[in-house]
Amino acid sequence: MSTYKAPLTDMRFVLFDVLGAEAQFQRLGYADATRDVLDAVLEEGARFNETVLAPLNAVGDQIGCKHDKATGAVTTPPGFKQAYDQFVDGGWSGLTAETQFGGQGMPHAAGVPLKEMIDAANLAWGNFPLLSHGATEALLHHGEQWQQEVFLKPLVEGRWTGTMCLTEPHCGTDLGLLKTRAEPQADGSYSISGTKIFITAGEHDLTDNIIHLVLARLPDAPAGSKGISLFIVPKVKVARDGSVGDANAVRCGSLEHKMGIHGSATCVMNFDGAQGYLIGEPNKGLMAMFTMMNTARLAVGLQGLGLSDRALQNALRYSRDRLQMRALSGTKFPELPADPIIVHPDVRRMLLTCKALVEGGRAMGYDAALLVDIAHASPDEKERVEADALIGFMTPIVKACLTEWGVECTYHALQCFGGHGYIAEHGMEQLARDARITTLYEGTTGIQALDLLGRKVMQLQGAGLQAMLAKIEAFCAQNENNAAVSEFVAPLRKACGEWLQLTMSVGKRAAANADEVGAASYDYLFYSGYVCLAYWWARSVAAAEASGQSQAFKDGKRETARFYFARLLPRTQAHKAAIDSGTAPLMALAAEGFDA
Repeated sequence: MSTYKAPLTDMRFVLFDVLGAEAQFQRLGYADATRDVLDAVLEEGARFNETVLAPLNAVGDQIGCKHDKATGAVTTPPGFKQAYDQFVDGGWSGLTAETQFGGQGMPHAAGVPLKEMIDAANLAWGNFPLLSHGATEALLHHGEQWQQEVFLKPLVEGRWTGTMCLTEPHCGTDLGLLKTRAEPQADGSYSISGTKIFITAGEHDLTDNIIHLVLARLPDAPAGSKGISLFIVPKVKVARDGSVGDANAVRCGSLEHKMGIHGSATCVMNFDGAQGYLIGEPNKGLMAMFTMMNTARLAVGLQGLGLSDRALQNALRYSRDRLQMRALSGTKFPELPADPIIVHPDVRRMLLTCKALVEGGRAMGYDAALLVDIAHASPDEKERVEADALIGFMTPIVKACLTEWGVECTYHALQCFGGHGYIAEHGMEQLARDARITTLYEGTTGIQALDLLGRKVMQLQGAGLQAMLAKIEAFCAQNENNAAVSEFVAPLRKACGEWLQLTMSVGKRAAANADEVGAASYDYLFYSGYVCLAYWWARSVAAAEASGQSQAFKDGKRETARFYFARLLPRTQAHKAAIDSGTAPLMALAAEGFDA
């Protein structure tokens, strides 16, 4: 069975040494977010995740959720409800929520380490409270005052949970095709009818009510995505005065049988004239949806990070203990019958790849969360605008790269176990199976790539890219004479120059052929991700050298950065070659030619 230990040392390093979070929080007006408070949050969060959630991870995988076809009820795995009750009693559900609705008012970035711990400890369990945050954000930004007063407090307290009901059987990402209907009622509510699929935590036994945010079409709505509205549809009817009534006409029709996250309820939800309330303006549902979606995308990126870290921890432990052959350069542990496999270069390749992607990815993901706080709370309007552009640019990179790297890292970690990784006993195959979903939900990797290149770069004229390049150049200029990191500055600057040239080249070709964007987008996203990670590794080395960390910690950062620049950053050249090849290798083959 795999185990989990919260990486508090590196979490603190990223928050306080790399990002300077304590000073940032104070500058942004989060007076209560002091180092002492944040340290206490980290310590208690680690205790909860290590002792309560992590032991339930295998239980959830082996037993899964159960669906009662007669009633539509869903029962979560043993221990899940008790863990959720402890989560709510501890106040964790409202850590970063607004105080006026019962939250603790901590900055968004303060909740990110807790989110990473939950995802590493028990990803399936973490999916139940996950989308409540997105529902809360949608209500905060788009809800009427009465809707905020009635729905937000129980969501923030964790007494109710939220969902996002978007996808339907006949449409995935193309929501303009959705058929769910919303009929106006005399009392100002709406009757919602339709079927939604892949609804995470659509039904469960953890709370008394579930608040579904449902995309549907009004009778006079325009065709396509311009005719979509968003509705609040509770499992149990809730009146405008907050009183709770009878069961609503919404029911779980079935549970999906999945490759992984068996402890998470992935539901087919049937709405049969269910009572709902319009949130936001009619036919403007996509705007409200993206408020939820962008929050969820950053959160799913953290899922990939958490699984990667847990997989690395277990692979490292096994590689130090497992004896296999002697080192090629000579015996390293003569007192043992064979050397531990960590002495072998190929095992180190896998472990260092995981370490480089995990620790660099942690800095990148935590910074995105800090940008959310800056965009929300900075007293400087220019800084808010720039942070918002950077969030938009970095969201698809964080979501896609951290999840795809999650698949890579869990497979590398499994490989370190050899045949023992393939069997269930060590728990590594569960991590690999669970990681696979993270690249799919809340927008596949291909969708993230199109969002990055097509929308964030081309349509928005590269505002986020320019801000990121300026951020990197400012670091390079400040550190080009810093002996601790000067070796990384030149290759980082070179990569940024090439990044800009690639962008302009694709833009020029796309002006003549729109397929160029689709042909380049996947490789462009990963090119961008690897350059961003190079920046975060250079920053991490600089921060480590200037910190009070041990010499062993500083050496670990520097050598891992060298590994990254030597072994992983060159992946950009394969992505560049693919981008430069244009559309021809992809589009020349006729559709029927795939069968030839």
